[in-house]
Amino acid sequence: MSGVELTGMAYWLPLVFAFLMALSMLVYVVMDGFDLGVGALIAGADDAEKDTMIASIGPFWDANETWLVLGVGILLVAFPTAHGVILTSLYLPVALMLCGLILRGVAFDFRVKVRASRKPLWNRIFWVGSVSASLAQGYMLGLYITGFENGFREHLFAGFIALCLLAGYALLGGSWLIMKTEGALQRKSIIWSRWALLLTLLGVAAVSLATPLVSERIFERWFSGTAMLMLAPVPLLTGLLFFACHRSLARLNLRSGDREWVPFACAVGIFVVSFAGLGYSLFPYLVVDRITAWDAASAPESLLIILFGTLFTLPAIIGYTIFSYRVFWGKATSLSYE
Repeated sequence: MSGVELTGMAYWLPLVFAFLMALSMLVYVVMDGFDLGVGALIAGADDAEKDTMIASIGPFWDANETWLVLGVGILLVAFPTAHGVILTSLYLPVALMLCGLILRGVAFDFRVKVRASRKPLWNRIFWVGSVSASLAQGYMLGLYITGFENGFREHLFAGFIALCLLAGYALLGGSWLIMKTEGALQRKSIIWSRWALLLTLLGVAAVSLATPLVSERIFERWFSGTAMLMLAPVPLLTGLLFFACHRSLARLNLRSGDREWVPFACAVGIFVVSFAGLGYSLFPYLVVDRITAWDAASAPESLLIILFGTLFTLPAIIGYTIFSYRVFWGKATSLSYE
């Protein structure tokens, strides 16, 4: 590995940016994941419930996508070689994702401004945008895990992961609605979350099984020597989170309003632990067994300049995010632009 021979800034700066990029993508998946999930679930709600569901993500959805811009921006400027390989291999699903995100943004504004007779159309467009963006991201994840192999099995696997990631986002969205809504919609959200939890479990299991099989290096990292004992807490913790999420959904007491946050916290935990396990498997490669962080990194001098800009940008994004969630926390009310 070329990175072992490097010292000083040439060694640690690529690691810093790899961590920042991974952090940005994780935060994006969790935060934009729940509002994509809410958008995917509106097909099962009536008109009044649709308004409440969209109101629950109204103050957050646009800012959540900032983390995607940050993550892809870091990939572009800090790891241009990997950016070229990844974006070239994922050109079509990336285009589909962007179209879906654009449709969501347009539909979000238009649905509250058009005549009542045309509102269902924009609701459907919002749903299409949410589902297509979610499926595209899942498909990209499936292809990325398999190293961008172009065989039938790899594309079949990517299609399955696309469905599972959509379910994962629905789990995040449903558990988010449990916290943000009341009454019939809250009860529906529990049912949605239960179904989504099952398919999410299958997706996590599929990724966990497939990742060691695509690379001998990853297999040895997880199953050689004492690795199995040292890493046993990862699958155990994941299983406990799934169990806790299932149990909390089954025992949730809506009358008292107590512990409504537990399913969402468990869902977030599932994504965080799964992401950490995937990151451990892939590190230090940005493209499976082909390009390391050091191979793809820009010159150390360029990375140092970019780092100074990041040190100003990242705290601003974090501060705004914390402020917006603090201000708009609580149950969702009817969406209005008046």
